[in-house]
Amino acid sequence: MSEGPQQVPQHVAIIMDGNGRWAQKRFMPRTYGHKKGVEATKKAISFFAKSGVRQLTLFAFSSENWNRPEDEVSTLMSLFISSLEKNTDELHANGIRIRFIGDRSAFSQKLVNQIEESENMTLKNKAMTLNIAANYGGQWDILNAVKKLAVKVENSEILAAEISSDLLSAELSLAGSPDPDLFIRTGGEKRISNFLLWQIAYAELFFTDVLWPDFSVEVMQQSLDAFAGRQRRFGKTGEQVKA
Repeated sequence: MSEGPQQVPQHVAIIMDGNGRWAQKRFMPRTYGHKKGVEATKKAISFFAKSGVRQLTLFAFSSENWNRPEDEVSTLMSLFISSLEKNTDELHANGIRIRFIGDRSAFSQKLVNQIEESENMTLKNKAMTLNIAANYGGQWDILNAVKKLAVKVENSEILAAEISSDLLSAELSLAGSPDPDLFIRTGGEKRISNFLLWQIAYAELFFTDVLWPDFSVEVMQQSLDAFAGRQRRFGKTGEQVKA
């Protein structure tokens, strides 16, 4: 990836934060904010695909979000189903592959079926991969990968001494995808919130106070401009990178 103003991240990961607060500021229920957030999501997918981003990973629902009020969780589950039903055809037509990461065991069979249908329909698309993290947690992801490696050691497929970062990465939810280059969080909070803990080790971080439903094309472009202006060192000195 060359340096300069045209530098575009290959993989962008986003925590879409602020839907509930956006609604509360308008004296509306939090669920209304989530519905408006779907519109911002569609806008972000279109923008980053047109910008040349090859992978976009969105944190839609964390493994901790089950602790939210029951009506909010119910609305989110319904939104997942309706959004997939309404938008999969359009995403497919635009060459976008849909992939879900996270623990599906807690989802309804209807949602699981819709997820599988969307994934299968778009499996061979090449324009951009849209990874949707639902019932996902970074610690869960790493723990799962460690358990898979432990089974391989027990079955004498590998030696414990052979375990490497590459082998562990191959067992994570985003195996086969490049690690995120740019991490974005809307809503003003400056936390990683258990999202892609292994994969964003060297990502450039971009935080904005803008709440997710107001995440405009202008702010999206600001995030790309900020990324293009940074020198990515990966542990090296600035002089080594320039050389």
